[in-house]
Amino acid sequence: MYIIAGLGNPTKEYDKTRHNVGFAVVDELARQYDIDISERKHRAFCGKGVMEGQKVLLVKPQTFMNLSGESLRAVLDYYKEMPQKLIVIYDDISLAPGQLRIRLKGSAGGHNGIKNIIAHLGTQEFPRIKVGVGEKPPRIDLKDYVLGRFSKGEQELMEEAFQEAAKAAVMMICDGADRAMNHFNTKKKTEE
Repeated sequence: MYIIAGLGNPTKEYDKTRHNVGFAVVDELARQYDIDISERKHRAFCGKGVMEGQKVLLVKPQTFMNLSGESLRAVLDYYKEMPQKLIVIYDDISLAPGQLRIRLKGSAGGHNGIKNIIAHLGTQEFPRIKVGVGEKPPRIDLKDYVLGRFSKGEQELMEEAFQEAAKAAVMMICDGADRAMNHFNTKKKTEE
């Protein structure tokens, strides 16, 4: 079974912020595949379902971003799955808004949610989909930027990105991460 986890912060206060793009992508997958993600367990909202013939568990940790690893460790332990079956979706300020980047492993790159996951899993080797939210403007605190909301124009672009990231997750579990990386990691470059 694949576990697809979108990172974000719980409570309405953080809804639709840059830091919650992982939640938005998981919500998009739940909508497309009619998966109910309201079950509360492992300090997360979870929902089991089937995507293109593959069993999946959609997860939205409710521990707040910086403690995401606590929830995901509990999920992996409960289902006895390896980190390689976990796909983590999250925001990345080093990518242009809406751009995707798929990786099979790597450092946290300064992202505290990923840093916590690495600490709790004891490995950097888990697949991830980074969703670009754009670089922080000068003289704005990073925390204020990632907890801020998108402009109307950016929101339209991001809605498209959520659908693309959902497609990327499906391609990763159906066709393999290499094919997904070849398709999505180069897509924006060829369009420009």
